Amino acid sequence: MSHLNYNHLYYFWMVCKQGSITKAADALFLTPQTVTAQIKALEERVDGKLTKRNGRSVEPTELGQLIYKYADRMFGLSYEMLDIVNYSQRSNVLFDVGVADALSKRLVSKVLMTTVPDDKSIHLRCFESTHEMLLDQLSQHKLDMILSDCPVDSGKSPGLYSKKLGECSLSFYTYSEINMKSSLEVLEGKKLLIPGSRTSMGRKVTQWFEQQGIQPNILGEFDDVALMKAFARYNQDVIFLAPTLYMDELSDGMPLKQIDGVSELKEEYYVIFAERMIQHPAVKSVCEADFSQLFD
Repeated sequence: MSHLNYNHLYYFWMVCKQGSITKAADALFLTPQTVTAQIKALEERVDGKLTKRNGRSVEPTELGQLIYKYADRMFGLSYEMLDIVNYSQRSNVLFDVGVADALSKRLVSKVLMTTVPDDKSIHLRCFESTHEMLLDQLSQHKLDMILSDCPVDSGKSPGLYSKKLGECSLSFYTYSEINMKSSLEVLEGKKLLIPGSRTSMGRKVTQWFEQQGIQPNILGEFDDVALMKAFARYNQDVIFLAPTLYMDELSDGMPLKQIDGVSELKEEYYVIFAERMIQHPAVKSVCEADFSQLFD
C-alpha cells in the first residue's frame, strides 16, 4: 500500500469537524478550492466518495464516517501530545483561556489566580468573545480552557466537558433618586440597561420580564457589565441589572442604590475544557478549587 498523505486526511477531518468546506477553509487559512482538491485527492487514494451534501452543510458518507473516526483519534492524540510537550518542557507553561464577555472581570480574575503556581511558572493568554465563538475555538484546539456563563452541550460538542464553579443572584441598581414604590412600577417607569440578548443571561432576563408581565423600556443592551456600569454613570436616570456580588465594585464612590434583588435570576460560572486537557495542571487547579466563598 502506498503512503497516505496526512495533509489530505487532516483537511477532510477539518471539513467534518466544521460541517462545511468554507468553514474548514477559513480555519485552515486556505481557499475552498484548495480544500476541495485535497479531499478529491484523498478520495482517489481510498477509491471512494468521502463527503455528501446535506442542505448547505457537508457530512461524511459511510466510508467517510469510518475514516473520520480513525482520523479523529489520530489528530486528537497529536494535539494531546503537543499539549503535554507544551506544559512539561516550557519554563513557563503557555495557557490560553477564553472568557465569555458577559462575565465579571473581577470574579474571572480570582478564578484565574488559581491557575498560577507559587513560582509563577505560567504564561496566561486571555481572550474574550461570545460563548459560541469560544466553543468553536476550543473545538479547534486554539484554546485550552473556557470560562463561561453556561455549560457545554456534550451532544453538540463531543469531547468537551464543563463543571459549574458557582452562581450569584442579580439585582437592579440606579445612581438616581427614586421613589421606592413597588419594584415592578419602578422598572416600568425607568429606562433600563440589561445584558445583551445574545448572552445566556440576556435571554434569561427577557424570559423573566415576560413571566412578571413587565413591559421593559430598554435603553441599551450590553454584553459587558463594566461597560453597562460606565454607561449608567453618564446616564444616571436609568436602572441597570448586575450580579448582587458586584455591589462594592459597582458603587465606585458614587451613591449607588440597590432597588431589588431577583432571586429567580442567577449568573452561573462554568469552566469548559477538552478531554485531552483533564491532566493539565492549570485546568486541574480550577476544577479542584473550592469557590464557595467567592460566590457566597
